[in-house]
Amino acid sequence: MYNIVEENIVHYLPIIIFLCVSTALATVIIIIPRLFASYKPDPAKNSQYECGFDPISDSRAEFDIRFYLVAILFIIFDLEIMFLFPWAVTLEKIGALGFWSMMVFLGILTIGFIYEWKKGALEWE
Repeated sequence: MYNIVEENIVHYLPIIIFLCVSTALATVIIIIPRLFASYKPDPAKNSQYECGFDPISDSRAEFDIRFYLVAILFIIFDLEIMFLFPWAVTLEKIGALGFWSMMVFLGILTIGFIYEWKKGALEWE
C-alpha cells in the first residue's frame, strides 16, 4: 500500500514543483515592488483618467447592445478555435464520426453567425 502511494506521488511531483515555483515567483513579484517603490500620490495621480480628458459624463452610462453582441461573437469564435485545434491534431484517430460531429458543430456556429449578420449586429452607424 505504501509503495503505491509513493509511486503516485512521483507522478505528481512535476505539478507540485511547478505550483511551488509559481507561487514563490508570484509572491516575490508582488512583495519586491512594495518594498522598493515610492508611493507619493497627488491629485493628478488619484484623478480619473479617460483618454487624457476630464470625465464628461456619468460612468454608469448605458452601452449599445452591439458591443455585447460583438463580444459574444468573439467568444463564439474563440471557443471555435479552442475546439478546432485539438480536433485537427487528432483527426486521423477519431475517424468519420469525429469529422462529421465537428461539421455539425461548425454548421451551428455558422448559422449563429449568419443570424447575427442578418440582424445587423455587425453594422455600425
